Amino acid sequence: MLAAAPPRTYRTPTSLSSSSSSPSAARKLATPSSSAAAPATNNTRALIVKCCAVSPSSQNPKPSPNLLQNVAKTIAGVTTVSLVLNLSNFPALIGSGGGNSGGGGGGGGGGGDGSSGGFWRRLFGPQLVANADEAQSPEWDSHGLPANIVVQLNKLSGFKKYKVSEILFFDRRRWSTVGTEDSFFEMVSLRPGGVYTKAQLQKELETLANCGMFEKVDLEGKTNPDGTLSVTISFTESTWQSADKFRCINVGLMSQSKPIEMDPDMTDKEKMEYFRNQEKDYKRRIDRARPCLLPPPVQREVLLMLREQGKVSARLLQKIRDRVQKWYQDEGYACAQVVNFGNLNTKEVVCEVVEGDITQLVIQFQDKLGNFVEGNTQIPVVKRELPRQLRPGYVFNIEAGKQALRNINSLALFSNIEVNPRPDEKNEGGIIVEIKLKELEQKTAEVSTEWSIVPGRGGYPTLASLQPGGTVTFEHRNLKGLNRSILGSVTTSNFYNPQDDLAFKLEYVHPYLDGVYNPRNRALRVSCFNSRKLSPVFTGGPGADEVPPIWVDRAGMKANITENFNRQSKFTYGLVMEEITTRDERSHICSNGQRVLPSGGVSEDGPPTTLSGTGIDRVAFVQSNITRDNTKFVNGTIVGERNVFQVDQGLGIGSKFPFFNRHQLTLTRFFQLKEVEEGAGKPPPPVLVLHGHYGGCVGDLPSYDAFTLGGPYSVRGYNMGEIGAARQILELAAELRIPVKGTHVYAFAEHGNDLGSSKDVKGNPTEVYRRVGHGSSYGVGVKLGLVRAEYAVDHNSGTGSVFFRFGERF
Repeated sequence: MLAAAPPRTYRTPTSLSSSSSSPSAARKLATPSSSAAAPATNNTRALIVKCCAVSPSSQNPKPSPNLLQNVAKTIAGVTTVSLVLNLSNFPALIGSGGGNSGGGGGGGGGGGDGSSGGFWRRLFGPQLVANADEAQSPEWDSHGLPANIVVQLNKLSGFKKYKVSEILFFDRRRWSTVGTEDSFFEMVSLRPGGVYTKAQLQKELETLANCGMFEKVDLEGKTNPDGTLSVTISFTESTWQSADKFRCINVGLMSQSKPIEMDPDMTDKEKMEYFRNQEKDYKRRIDRARPCLLPPPVQREVLLMLREQGKVSARLLQKIRDRVQKWYQDEGYACAQVVNFGNLNTKEVVCEVVEGDITQLVIQFQDKLGNFVEGNTQIPVVKRELPRQLRPGYVFNIEAGKQALRNINSLALFSNIEVNPRPDEKNEGGIIVEIKLKELEQKTAEVSTEWSIVPGRGGYPTLASLQPGGTVTFEHRNLKGLNRSILGSVTTSNFYNPQDDLAFKLEYVHPYLDGVYNPRNRALRVSCFNSRKLSPVFTGGPGADEVPPIWVDRAGMKANITENFNRQSKFTYGLVMEEITTRDERSHICSNGQRVLPSGGVSEDGPPTTLSGTGIDRVAFVQSNITRDNTKFVNGTIVGERNVFQVDQGLGIGSKFPFFNRHQLTLTRFFQLKEVEEGAGKPPPPVLVLHGHYGGCVGDLPSYDAFTLGGPYSVRGYNMGEIGAARQILELAAELRIPVKGTHVYAFAEHGNDLGSSKDVKGNPTEVYRRVGHGSSYGVGVKLGLVRAEYAVDHNSGTGSVFFRFGERF
């Protein structure tokens, strides 16, 4: 399950790089940044994405009306956008993706007054940090003046710390006080309840006056009876001539030329020539820039805003900035930032964006302590799992980062994965994507045990009848750093006499069959196995006498190749060779099914258990299946569709030269009945599940491979095989899932039918054991963790039963 903590956003003020009264000069507005951060939660396997972006410097000084005693400069701002993504253990990511993400974009830039600083530098400079720290001080001084009088800033004492109880913005053009929702409130670093000195308040006024957003701005205080001050900032907003064109460009990775300082001794003619050169440089700059990713519909929306507004104002530019950045954030470009607006006071407004171009990809390995080490995994194994959008030359997208997390985690080689985009110090505006990996241990072994009590003599358990069983599992993964592995397991229900039911499996997995650099994704699996299962074919119907069980042992080897076409589709084909032995409950080989006689004896005249009639079959066949899985998780509930088609083709090799074609088709649909907001802790939607399964066989069909009806994964409410065993079957099911307090309740109805083909199975075990061959059921259930608690009604007998099952039905 994919989850992200909700972001906290701090938005910084907007700034202008030129004075506001030039009648014709092309101006440039440097926009603010916004950032979002989410705290990581403690998980055993936390996967983290952090995004940091640096906006490039941009210079475009323009003349002021008096031929310009000041040169406006735009400098770079640095902002940080963080996304913390936690995925624990990834049970949901094996078959699908999902989750939530958070993050934001921002921008930088600033206007100055001809000095080397600028608004952005002043905003993030050391003095502001000190001011912020001091503002938190609980100590403050009373103003010592009569209440309810207006005090000019220069009349305040330089030795006192004033507590600001209220901050108001007064718009001189509208002659009204603006609310806190106004975008100009972003620009003020003062906060109600803060404590500030006269110097700090003067610095705040100087910052606002020099940012270029206002033609005129004043700051004054009003005394309160409690000794605090109410601060009023009165302003006249800057405006420019109307524009009827809009252009968006990507200025990331563009080299920043250092402007030539203007000599104060220049003549007016030399100054005009200087500014004309600056105009030409800026025009060449925007002509060299790449178009941004902003789609035409959004650009037309912005153009409509410009035409409806008339004159271009600072507020309008802030709205344009917010609309542009909202598109980037909605589309997952978390490092994209609007940094400047150029060509103000012309007919075209140019929006400069740093989109977050990826310049480098770095893969690093860490030990348990976080130290960088040389990893065992070969780098191409990791790189081939990365989406194309995460490679150099592309714009960083948070969805590509999340996809990389899922893909790398699917390798099952790493205990911790971090994708950390950070600023490229050598390429201003660029992003370096760092991938940090902690590898799992290569060799693992596990022992799980269980104890069972079997009846002793007289039917009562004794101490000697305690029977230990369990599974021993071992794995050696990532051989030669190429994700090859050897896995083995041994299982028995009785370690005292393991030969009775010993089951084992040894498997070798060889991915990248065509080479790690080949984009074709094929994996080879070779395994040898021995297993024992109870056959549901030899099961009695409702009301029938108890039928002695028949066990089916399978031993052999299997080799197949799985090719993944994409994350949703895969094709598997291979060869299976096995020996099948049927045994009774005493582990003796039996060639026929058994029945209990009225006298209490056991008759072995039932249907044949094998094709050869000896109780032992040997067979070789080709097996293939294709899976199309488009499911995903929405707040923990699966939605989408899944299709599986499988074919087993006999080769005529084995006992009595078996030649057959066994085929199955399974279609499952998970319909989301209600749109819900996705995110951590959000309720899942109700889901309607429709399921259909068809199975059929042409040619030789031994009893142990007949299709059976009934059971927790067939038709619920019946025992395994209780409805029948047939050559062809059809199963239909519907289930309605309703979320309730962290889980879900559901109602279901199911039907199974042998399509009249039970008689075509050798010996007709369906008729012999008094089964109907078709049946329906309905019921309700609740999911309790991994357990399904269900009440199902058997429609054939009309009785209901309570069942507890593990896992999912579909």
